[in-house]
Amino acid sequence: MSTSTLAEEHVKPVVRWGIGHALPRAVLRLAARRGDLQGRITVEASTGADLTGLFDEIRARGPLAATKVGHTTTRHAIVRDVLADDAFVTTRPRFGAGILGKLAAWSASEVTHPVQPPSLLVVEPPAHTRYRKLVTRVFTARAVEQLRERTQAIADELLDGLDPANPVDLIETYCGLLPVTVISEILGVPPQERATVLALGAAAAPSLDLGLSWRVFRNVESTLNTFDAWLTRHLDALRANPGDNLLSRLIAAREDGAGLTERELKATAGLVLAAGFETTVNLLGNGIALLTQHPDQLATLRARPELWSNAVDEILRFDPPVLLTGRMCSRDTTIAGIPVRRGQLVTTVLAGANRDPEVFERPSAFDITRQNARDHVSFGAGRHYCLGAQLARMEGEIGLRTVFERFPGLRLLTGARRRPTRILRGFERLPASLG
Repeated sequence: MSTSTLAEEHVKPVVRWGIGHALPRAVLRLAARRGDLQGRITVEASTGADLTGLFDEIRARGPLAATKVGHTTTRHAIVRDVLADDAFVTTRPRFGAGILGKLAAWSASEVTHPVQPPSLLVVEPPAHTRYRKLVTRVFTARAVEQLRERTQAIADELLDGLDPANPVDLIETYCGLLPVTVISEILGVPPQERATVLALGAAAAPSLDLGLSWRVFRNVESTLNTFDAWLTRHLDALRANPGDNLLSRLIAAREDGAGLTERELKATAGLVLAAGFETTVNLLGNGIALLTQHPDQLATLRARPELWSNAVDEILRFDPPVLLTGRMCSRDTTIAGIPVRRGQLVTTVLAGANRDPEVFERPSAFDITRQNARDHVSFGAGRHYCLGAQLARMEGEIGLRTVFERFPGLRLLTGARRRPTRILRGFERLPASLG
């Protein structure tokens, strides 16, 4: 490799980080200082603050509240409309044909990324239709249900390894290990390689967020490179010796004689690893925190265990793992009578829509008996509705019920800390006494 090529390979990551994370973060901070709603909600989310007042403020500005770059909304009906409307497409920051756009194109990485094409998160029809149809045929309700018994066994094994006499960080010892071990089952990872996937899952999860620090960004890129190399070998092994796992079935899936390309298979596996890990970690951590903070609700669950499934949906409504998602307007249109121009960004605040009093009675109350808890939009809506919703619900139900059944005296200790992320919402540390 020549000196100039070597220098280029060192410069490109800096440019990618600067354009994709440092610049958006600086712009959002400046917008927040000037009172812009888009800037405020993104910046304030990273502090772990209670955003209920801001949700209400945005809702009070009408169906679509104006921001410096477009609109934002916390109204349930409008969130669903935007996410289902084909005038709006998924987006990450775009920089046009100017110098920033040219730098972004020059510095682009070849490694598959969970929020870059061909990831299901960001491709649109017609490619999305073909791609999702193949993936959905594998990730069926029946396939998820077949994982239930194994998920229960994994939860039991993890809790068997905890000493009730010693305080633990539940994120490190349980909430993180349960979903990534289930992901290993989905990906058909041999037992001797699961420690590798455990480490990769934890390190790759921040790839879904915006405004990463340089240190976290470099760690994520290094992890994705390692995962890509490992996945190349793993896919070859599964093709030679298919197993009883969802990734083997995905490799074999065909529609009109055509299956997923190598890059699409890698993108799907990467998305399962990053999205399936982080969001379920947050669901479990947020659920444990909420139920210990609301002992009356936990007592109701102990008296009526059939409510655990509904409790998971109320946790998802009340403190969802994902704060918001953005859509770019692809053509001039109107939403609720308000014009939205091509190129404008509409930020749909999922957590805010889940507190809409037009849909949820007493929206700021945590109530595991809520009859319409499942009406939350924490899994999105429309063609990009979360593919792993049923899996997350199943893992949440088993993971939460089992830890409280095993350790009825569980209580949180001081030192809990929220993640400093802007889109993902959950705990970084959750110290507890198991009782």
